[in-house]
Amino acid sequence: MVDVGEKMITQRVAVTEGYIEMRPETLQSIIAGEHKKGDVLAIARIAGIMASKKTADLIPLCHPLPITHVEIKLEPDVELNRVRCQATIKTRGQTGIEIEALCATQIALLTIYDMCKGVDRGMVISGVRLLEKAGGKSGHWVQN
Repeated sequence: MVDVGEKMITQRVAVTEGYIEMRPETLQSIIAGEHKKGDVLAIARIAGIMASKKTADLIPLCHPLPITHVEIKLEPDVELNRVRCQATIKTRGQTGIEIEALCATQIALLTIYDMCKGVDRGMVISGVRLLEKAGGKSGHWVQN
């Protein structure tokens, strides 16, 4: 692991996004709350939060961080038949929180896939990326 012991403790924030595309009827079922397994978006939101807290257990050499805030937004887009996930994660620490935010996004989207795979195996997860990070020596960065 990289030694971060000499780094300053600062407020750090990361914002990520990703998408899961699906058939229109799958999305309508999610929006209407008619899925057999329950509220897909609520369960995916909880899964994303849980994943952010378990990132150091999943990614080798990733530092465990004291997460101070997690927000998972799941927004259906009926025009493009997809759900957008945006994760915002905060910490006060000595290293960045980007991997936790990316992990949260991926797991939230995978949870949607898992819950809906019985009716739509052709779903596609795409566009998972870092949108913004702030804090630490490298300062503020925003995706162009």
